[in-house]
Amino acid sequence: MKSFPSGHHLKIAAITAAVLALCAVFLLLGPPQLLAKSESPGFCAGCHVMESEHSAFMHSGAHRRIRCVDCHLPGDNVAMHYIWKSIDGMKDVLFFYSGHVPERITLSEHGAGVVKANCIRCHSELVSQMDTSRNCWSCHRRITHAGSGSIETL
Repeated sequence: MKSFPSGHHLKIAAITAAVLALCAVFLLLGPPQLLAKSESPGFCAGCHVMESEHSAFMHSGAHRRIRCVDCHLPGDNVAMHYIWKSIDGMKDVLFFYSGHVPERITLSEHGAGVVKANCIRCHSELVSQMDTSRNCWSCHRRITHAGSGSIETL
């Protein structure tokens, strides 16, 4: 015979669902300016393992005027932007606090696809007549963090 959850289990499930819903609302709306602050280059540089990438970014020509998220998170869909912001942010937190930060930070295959799509989206008029099958940074090496600024020789 099938057993149904007791009143106690239903109460715990309801409380858990309410807490998760409140957390979701907080994460979606956040306190004033939380989302804006978390998308600033200064926020990204707040993690000491990103200092050299931030320094290179700040000294790399025209791209120094845009935010890290403009390149590194999906820019064509708001929902996907925040989904990947959450995924990448939690991954970064786990790497940082577990002590497993790689010596040299590199893009994942997914990250490379996002960066490439954002390059093409921002420079659509410029690349409209070009073959965009290769990664932009194959030719434009100085736009990468490792190819510019203070970490060019690493």
